[in-house]
Amino acid sequence: MTEVMLVWDNPLLFEKLFKEHDIKFQRIVSDSIGTPFIPPCRCVVIPTGFANKAYTNILPGIERNGKSFERFVRGGGNLVIFSPAVPEYEYKWLPMELNYKQEYQVTHICKEKEHEAQCIIQDTCSEVEFDGYFTKTDGDVIFRSDEGNPLMVVKELGEGRIIATTIHEFPSGEFLKWINKTAKKSKL
Repeated sequence: MTEVMLVWDNPLLFEKLFKEHDIKFQRIVSDSIGTPFIPPCRCVVIPTGFANKAYTNILPGIERNGKSFERFVRGGGNLVIFSPAVPEYEYKWLPMELNYKQEYQVTHICKEKEHEAQCIIQDTCSEVEFDGYFTKTDGDVIFRSDEGNPLMVVKELGEGRIIATTIHEFPSGEFLKWINKTAKKSKL
């Protein structure tokens, strides 16, 4: 069974992480979301740069399929979204309020509240690279920058959750395993 769907339109380095941690994944183009050809999975990952046309052309398919993402999460799936890598972005396709502003920073992270998703970073005491922050959210903020800007949010929805982060580093293997272990198989 495929555990993770990676939404992107060409090969990328992120795929190596799943292979290293023996996680079964499939890369899919955003236009195939919501079709009967996509098998159920536990997690959907949308990598950094999804809204930047210099990197990919997946944004129209993502924005067109907001209801499919919502159904997936409510059914028990985990949706993990990295930053859009554009100056400003409003996630209108998500069933939550979330706005982003691009501003590259290396910062110490501050835990807002304890959450298992914080395992995305192995060493929370060292400085971490982020490419922006969230200017508006109705999700639970679990990481902030030194300046107090939200860097990672979680929104529980139905039986699943949406995890959004502006981290500009690869997630830990522990995090990749956690997002699968805590999710149920759901149809995208």
